[in-house]
Amino acid sequence: MENIQALIFNVQKFSIHDGPGIRTVVFFKGCPLSCKWCSNPESQSGKIQMLKPLTKDGKEQVCGTYRAIDSVMTEILQDKDFYEESGGGVTLSGGEVLMQIDFVQILLAECKKNSLHTAIETSGFAPSENLKRIISLTDLFLFDIKHYDSHKHIQGTGVSNDIIIENLHMLIKAEKNVLVRIPVIPDFNNSLNDADGFAHLFNKIGVKEIQLLPFHQFGQNKYRQLGLPYKFENYTSLHTEDLQEYKRRLEAASLKVIL
Repeated sequence: MENIQALIFNVQKFSIHDGPGIRTVVFFKGCPLSCKWCSNPESQSGKIQMLKPLTKDGKEQVCGTYRAIDSVMTEILQDKDFYEESGGGVTLSGGEVLMQIDFVQILLAECKKNSLHTAIETSGFAPSENLKRIISLTDLFLFDIKHYDSHKHIQGTGVSNDIIIENLHMLIKAEKNVLVRIPVIPDFNNSLNDADGFAHLFNKIGVKEIQLLPFHQFGQNKYRQLGLPYKFENYTSLHTEDLQEYKRRLEAASLKVIL
């Protein structure tokens, strides 16, 4: 166990948006998707990167550190009292968690040994065998679906959604606790026709509850720091009031919608 390491770019404490209660979120570096709107573009590369300063007097920052299991668990357990008091726990995020499955499987097992609630945030784009390895160790799957149409999915993310839908269906059939999330992106999946397309897919595979994540610009400066073009620079952030009709269209298809 001591020899297994993972490339991690952040450990965020006292998070309240990545599962129930107060949580520690461990962010893994590397993702097979290349979403053009990604709010964590530094998560996409599976290599250590340097972030350029935004000001002249700033210094470059190293993005990504190889961490051992014991090191990460020590940091996680520092806040165990907060998890117990709030009904919280640990969330593994990314990037794509399932890309570093050997480390993730052991880390989740260590969390369960310590009676911690576990969640993962995933795109679902990974071999189904990777998902099966951690299915019994994960209490909550926060599962992002970017598009219901494979061709459009390739345009927006660089990969097909076939394996993603298969993996989601597998979790549903296994009766796991899954919260499906749609990042609603302008000119990509934000039309009412898109809402109908998602509804058809979800009813087909048995999804009952979804969460809408409005497009935002929180990650815009990171593209400058990485020296990367940002294709959504001129788009306006979406807010909950912008998605009310979208929400109603999904609810009309018998889906429970969190916004």
